[in-house]
Amino acid sequence: MLRKITFGVLWIGFISYAFVFAPPEDPHTFELIKNLSTGNWQNINPIIIALFNIMGIWPFIYSTIVFIDGRNQKIPAWPFATASFALGAFALLPYLALRSENREFTGQKNLFLTILDSRILAILLTLTSLGTLSLAFSGDWSNFWQQWHNNRFIHVMTLDFIMLSLLFPTLVTDDLAKRDFKNKEMTQKIISQLSLIPFVGALIYLCLRPQITSSK
Repeated sequence: MLRKITFGVLWIGFISYAFVFAPPEDPHTFELIKNLSTGNWQNINPIIIALFNIMGIWPFIYSTIVFIDGRNQKIPAWPFATASFALGAFALLPYLALRSENREFTGQKNLFLTILDSRILAILLTLTSLGTLSLAFSGDWSNFWQQWHNNRFIHVMTLDFIMLSLLFPTLVTDDLAKRDFKNKEMTQKIISQLSLIPFVGALIYLCLRPQITSSK
């Protein structure tokens, strides 16, 4: 119950901060989003480009866990996972608040879950993410810091990235319990600790975790 209350309060607090206390909206935000979405990246700080694209990768990372976790939940996972592609942590926090501990996987994996559970997808997400992260190295961090202080979209998007990085490990314990390991205790401890690394840790986790075995 404490976990559910914590996530619920965090969700309400995050929404309140984003709409009440975050910096004011920039009048050019819509144009910025349009240019970022269409690849018209001229005159846009590469750090912002990288961050925007990473926020498109995060929902895929979460989907590889949330859809599997939702198999034995009383609430369906798909509405929250789908909404996260547009809303990020704003959509995932209610799921984390409503879900129950789930350390077993029962039944057969369908094609969709098999794809989400595959190491091939994990590697593809990792390679795409590394390419995206490389954009940030050519960016202007002082300019980004200034925009973070003055632009609500960039400010909240950055906090959303941080929130998703912090929330990911909360799903790892249950996800690990569904999988078979050699030298289980030590391996699980190492992998779960790696998942604590912001963003990159989630990718490492997906690449290292064994696949779930279907049960009858």
